[in-house]
Amino acid sequence: MARDAIHCPLSPIKNSLLVTAGILLIIQAASCQRVKVVPEVEAYPTESVDLRCQFVDRGNTKLTQVSWIWEPTEGQRDNIAVFHPTYGESFPESPFNGRVRFIQGTLTNPSITITSLKMADAGRYTCEYATYPSGNEQGTTILVILAKPKNSASPVIVQASTSSKPVVVAQCEAADGKPAATIKWMGEVAGTENTTSKKGLDGTVTVRSEYLLVPTPEDNGKEVTCMISQRTQDKPQTFPMKLSVEYPPTVFIVGYDNNWYIGRTDAVLTCQATGNPAPTTVTWTAMSGRMPDTVQIVANKLIVRKVDEAVNTTFVCEVKNRLGVSKHQVTTVVIEQRKITAGPSTTGIIGGIIGVVLLLAIVGYVVMLVRKRKQNAENGDGPPKHKPPPPVKTGSSTEMLNKHVTDPVTKELTESQPLSKVYYETSGEPVTDLDACDDDDDITLGGGAANGGGPAVLEDSIQNANIAETLNDGALPPYSGADGHHVDEPPSATVARGESFVSAAMYV
Repeated sequence: MARDAIHCPLSPIKNSLLVTAGILLIIQAASCQRVKVVPEVEAYPTESVDLRCQFVDRGNTKLTQVSWIWEPTEGQRDNIAVFHPTYGESFPESPFNGRVRFIQGTLTNPSITITSLKMADAGRYTCEYATYPSGNEQGTTILVILAKPKNSASPVIVQASTSSKPVVVAQCEAADGKPAATIKWMGEVAGTENTTSKKGLDGTVTVRSEYLLVPTPEDNGKEVTCMISQRTQDKPQTFPMKLSVEYPPTVFIVGYDNNWYIGRTDAVLTCQATGNPAPTTVTWTAMSGRMPDTVQIVANKLIVRKVDEAVNTTFVCEVKNRLGVSKHQVTTVVIEQRKITAGPSTTGIIGGIIGVVLLLAIVGYVVMLVRKRKQNAENGDGPPKHKPPPPVKTGSSTEMLNKHVTDPVTKELTESQPLSKVYYETSGEPVTDLDACDDDDDITLGGGAANGGGPAVLEDSIQNANIAETLNDGALPPYSGADGHHVDEPPSATVARGESFVSAAMYV
């Protein structure tokens, strides 16, 4: 780490107090850092750089001279610039002649500028003061010359190998960079990497990295990526590349379907071949000797214009590339009649069509039902959307008993006769107390539940006769209560929930 170099007088310390001496030395050195410099400065070749230096807290210290000393390597010290208050500026012979100057040219601020930087200019630069009575005091700046590397990458052409020894299939390089670059690999195939670095005379570093694996024909065309990172780059630079693995050709004949019948036209065999480099020649031959007249060769295809007994033979396809030759053969058997190949099942097709039709019908029915319900809802049809209110009681039993009625003949108010039943008004159908009747006896007598809850038929006949006589007299028939008394006005229709009534039969 860069630091301010100083020179300060030390107080006498006893030899027996080593620990205390060390502590005092640190405290005293800290209090004497009066030469202020920038610990580290970065720059690039061909550019300029300013090296700052300043003497602070001068007090009674007398400054006599300031010098800039360059240390390119350990133990080598070269004066490159000197300033004296009386004699002025001086630039001793050095690699910086003509490229270094003072910015202000004063003892308290003797900063310098170096132009046309070179990679070899990197190193330690010490600003050293000659003072009285303290002696020499100094501060050091480390100048780092950065260099952007020249990055490159490329695949290495290799041949497929049957051994287990890995070989280099791709390489990546970051040349003449400072500081050194880092290289990483990523890829579709598993491999290992080997990285080396070499330092140049000017301080730059060249980093090389190799990607190794055991190549196979399947690795040809697979992608690997080299990624280079370095301090001068804004982001890592990547180099994707495809592997190049050479191998002899492989060949396979396709197209024979075991159905070469006499008279068939345009039967085709295709010679499919792969290889790296790509196959250069494809040759068809017949093991029976001369190629039949009905056969035509077009590139890698063998076309039989019309099948006859002459093509009842074995055809051979031979493929070549720079690395070797590969062959494949197929024997064609000519038959008398065409083989009927099974097509798709008709039953399955029909079943599928029926299934689709049924599915569409169900979907259509559901859609129609939903639309109909929606229309009913918009028109107000359909079941009620709320619960009907409970029946309202309009009068109590006591009120009914004490209610005054008007005599239809005298037109005078009279007290109503007490009723054995209390009438209620209901919002729905009247409630009939069927449980009040004896099932067996009432059914036999023709009353009760079997007769709608009314009195027996015999009693109705007698009452009906009386009503007929009254009608002959021109008067309205009175209503009868349960105890046989006449009521001039019909009872209230209000009936309490839970009570039942039975009205007497009447002829009108």
